[in-house]
Amino acid sequence: MPIPDAVDLVTETATMLSVFAAERLVRIDAMRREMLAEAVGRGVGVLDIVERSIRLELAAAMRVTEYTAGRLLVLAEALTGRYPGVLASLSAGRITEKHAEVFVDLIDEIPTELRGQVVDRAVGLAEAEPVGSFRRALRSLIQTVQASTLEERHRDAVRDRRVWVEPGRDGMGTLCVYAPLVEVQAIHGRVTAIAKTITGRHRHDDKTDRDAEETRTLDQVRADVVCDLLIDGTTDAVPAAARGIRATVVVTVPALALLDDEVAESCDPPVVEGIGPIPLPRARELCGGDTTWMRVLTHPETGMVLSVGRDRYEPPAALRKLVKWRADRCMGPGCTLPASRCEVDHTIRWSDGGDTDLRNLTPLCKGHHLVKDNSDWTVTQIPGSGGAIQWLSPAGRRYIVQPERRVPAFTTPRDHSVADAPF
Repeated sequence: MPIPDAVDLVTETATMLSVFAAERLVRIDAMRREMLAEAVGRGVGVLDIVERSIRLELAAAMRVTEYTAGRLLVLAEALTGRYPGVLASLSAGRITEKHAEVFVDLIDEIPTELRGQVVDRAVGLAEAEPVGSFRRALRSLIQTVQASTLEERHRDAVRDRRVWVEPGRDGMGTLCVYAPLVEVQAIHGRVTAIAKTITGRHRHDDKTDRDAEETRTLDQVRADVVCDLLIDGTTDAVPAAARGIRATVVVTVPALALLDDEVAESCDPPVVEGIGPIPLPRARELCGGDTTWMRVLTHPETGMVLSVGRDRYEPPAALRKLVKWRADRCMGPGCTLPASRCEVDHTIRWSDGGDTDLRNLTPLCKGHHLVKDNSDWTVTQIPGSGGAIQWLSPAGRRYIVQPERRVPAFTTPRDHSVADAPF
C-alpha cells in the first residue's frame, strides 16, 4: 500500500472538510425545520419573524454574520430538499462546499421545468471539474438548455438597455452601460487593446517605435481611453499604433443554421467567445460580412493553416486564432481566463525543437506560462486528443485539461483513412 505523501495528506483533509460541511448543512436544515414547526398556524407575519430569528440564532452560535448564516440556511434547504444528489456527492467528499454553492446559485435561477435537464449532468461536472471550470461549464450548460427561449428573453431584455451615472467619492463616479453583452464585450476588448498598445504591453517588431515610458496602470489607461473616445469621438489623442484598433469578437455558428430555421432547431446554438449562446438572428447579423467579426463556421472549409513546422517561430495570425478558438480558455488546470487574453505557447519549446504546429500550440495565461517554463511541472499535449493538455505535478499527480472545441476533420468517399484524425 503506497505511503501517503504531503499532497495526499492535504487532499485527505479537504475530503474530510467536505464530509463535515455536508453534515453541518444537514444539521442546519434540521434546526431550521424544528424551529419553523413551532410557528405553524401562527400567520405569515410570525413566520417571517421566526425565519429572521433562526438566521440570527445561527449567526450568533457560529460567530458569523447574518448574511453568511442566511447563505448557509439557503444552501442547507436546497441540498436536503431539491438537490439530494449534490448532498450525496458532498457527503462522499467528491465535491467541495464551494461546488455546492455554485450549483445552487446557478440552478435555482433557471425555471423549475428545465432543471431536470440540467441537474444530473451538473452533478457530473461538479465531480469532474475545479470550481472555476465547473462554474463556466455549468453556465454554458444552462445557456444551452435555455437556448430555445433565448431569442425571446434577449428581445425583452434589450428593451431595458440604458446608461446611468453613479456618483462616487472624492470627485469620482461610475458610468454604467446596460447593453447587449456582445457589444459590451467588444467595447471592453477594443479599449483593452488600445490601452495595452499605449502602455507598451503589446509586442513590437520595431522596439524603437514605443513612446516614452508609460507610468499609468492598464486600468487607468483603459479609463482614460473610454473618456477620450466618448468625449472627443476620435482616437487622435492616443499614439498612432493604437488608432487603428477595432473591436474583434469571435462568433461560432453552424453554417447551415444560418440558412435554414428548421436545421437551426437541431443544431447547437450560436456562441460568442467569452459570452456564450446568442439568439440566431443576432448571429446571422454578426456573420453578415463585417470584417471586424471573426467567423468560425462548423462546416468544411479549405485553407486552414495547421502548421508551419520549423520555418518560423511566430504562428501565423490564422493559426493563432485557431489555437485560441479551439481552447476558448487558458489551458492551465482550473483557469478561466479567456484565450483571447492568453499567450500562444509552444508546448515543446521552440528552442528544444518544437514545431509551430497546432499539435504543439496552446493558449496559456502569463501565470501558467511562467509555471510551465520555470518549475518542475511537466506539460504535454496528448497525441491524437485534439488539443488536450496533461499537467504532471512535481508530486506526480496528473491533471488533464480538455479544450472547449475540437478542430473538425472531414473525409470523402475516396479517403476514409483520416476519419479518426483529430485535425
